[in-house]
Amino acid sequence: MSVTSAPSALFATTPALAPPSLGDTKAAAGRRAASVTRAADDLLGRVGDWGPTVTPAGTFQLIPVRPECDLPLLGRWMNDPTVAAFWKLAGDESVTEQHLRAQLDGDGRSVPCLGVLEGTPMSYWEIYRADLDSLARHYPARPHDTGIHLLIGGVADRGRGLGSTLLRAVADLVLDRRPSCARVVAEPDLRNSPSVSAFLSAGFRFSAEVDLPDKRAALMVRDRALRDLL
Repeated sequence: MSVTSAPSALFATTPALAPPSLGDTKAAAGRRAASVTRAADDLLGRVGDWGPTVTPAGTFQLIPVRPECDLPLLGRWMNDPTVAAFWKLAGDESVTEQHLRAQLDGDGRSVPCLGVLEGTPMSYWEIYRADLDSLARHYPARPHDTGIHLLIGGVADRGRGLGSTLLRAVADLVLDRRPSCARVVAEPDLRNSPSVSAFLSAGFRFSAEVDLPDKRAALMVRDRALRDLL
């Protein structure tokens, strides 16, 4: 998943008789930070502000990851053998941290989140702009296609349909909060049949098999036009 930073100028190009003061420099830096923040917000529509949604399993919310607080939990999940087989982020916490920082320090095209159900963090999500991702080179992407990655953290939460329930809820959140997005997409490993089945049960349709650099994937699509039918 590629991430880049959004460039912008710190100072105006008009010649000055004297170097800018410290106050001017801080103000310009603040304007630059605000500009970058707005650009990042525009890419996915402020995921952190989407708020909670009520699901058959309880109240659920996506909370953007804070590595300083969430890294130990995410590191444990990434070292679960079932998770590690597909995410390939097993190891010490620095491995997971590097994966998170690549998104958090980028331009906002991918937002890593904790999935909090009834107040308890129980899943990890990545909401990303599929049309701006390397994935777009492998399928006929459309502007504003939004992708989903998901892992269920606790063993007790797996295998009972919870993934399908939450995938449907999050896909609906994307479509509700991002009017410009006509499709939610995902690319689970084709070998991960429980994951593929979960997407199908959540109203996604199987679109194609795609060869990605690290896997052969099932391209799953949830269309806005079909959301009330599937």
